Amino acid sequence: MKRTFLFGAIAMALSAAALAADFKEIRFGVDASYPPFESKAPDGKVVGFDVDLGNEICRRLNARCVWIENDFDGLIPALKAKKFDGILSSLSMTDKRLQEIDFTNKVFKVPSRLIARANSNLQPTPQSLHGKRVGVEQGTTQEDYAKAKWAPTGVEIVSYQNQDQVVADLMSGRLDASFQDAIEANEGFLKKPQGKGFAYAGPEVLDKKYLGEGAGIGVRKADKPLKEAINKALADIHKDGTYDKLQKKYFDFDIYGN
Repeated sequence: MKRTFLFGAIAMALSAAALAADFKEIRFGVDASYPPFESKAPDGKVVGFDVDLGNEICRRLNARCVWIENDFDGLIPALKAKKFDGILSSLSMTDKRLQEIDFTNKVFKVPSRLIARANSNLQPTPQSLHGKRVGVEQGTTQEDYAKAKWAPTGVEIVSYQNQDQVVADLMSGRLDASFQDAIEANEGFLKKPQGKGFAYAGPEVLDKKYLGEGAGIGVRKADKPLKEAINKALADIHKDGTYDKLQKKYFDFDIYGN
């Protein structure tokens, strides 16, 4: 009995040591065109709430964080190809994505909203958007929703490689509206000088199938130790108040949600 216990203890110790070795470095894939969650600083560094959260997770796991930029629509293929270890880039958890990858526990919950000229009177409905051009970022849940719900009814859905391109065409008038993450739209565009004259158009859009119920950190299905370690770090970050401190740096409201 003692021998069995000893071997079990040794195995657990070796497993823990191997696990620790695996986390010397954690590479996160990120689309740096989504402030305030992730964007490029003037010095070229990737910054934002997700970055601060990821760096804190790495610190608690005694790992070095490496941020690898990637177009949003290529994040999941790149994760599966092992170009990085996780996706920390406002990635909503949906059934469609769960067919390809796994997710950690929720990191925050963000609604989706339509953005248009303040006097447009547009609503996020097929009837209101009929004949209009709506911009979305490739690979997003908003693109999936718009193509499934609006495109068949005569709405032209225009997909862009990144959110900066969506905003540029919205400002120039080449788009009638954009459909995107509401917090990113507010903090990264509407509150900025270039957002003057634009506003949310209609209420938030809710659809669990296409838009999910919150964002998580994407990981490969086989990487359960990493998922468990990140979940433990996230729980501790919430428990000791660090999450609240990090979000207050960027937001004046609770982004975690229910």
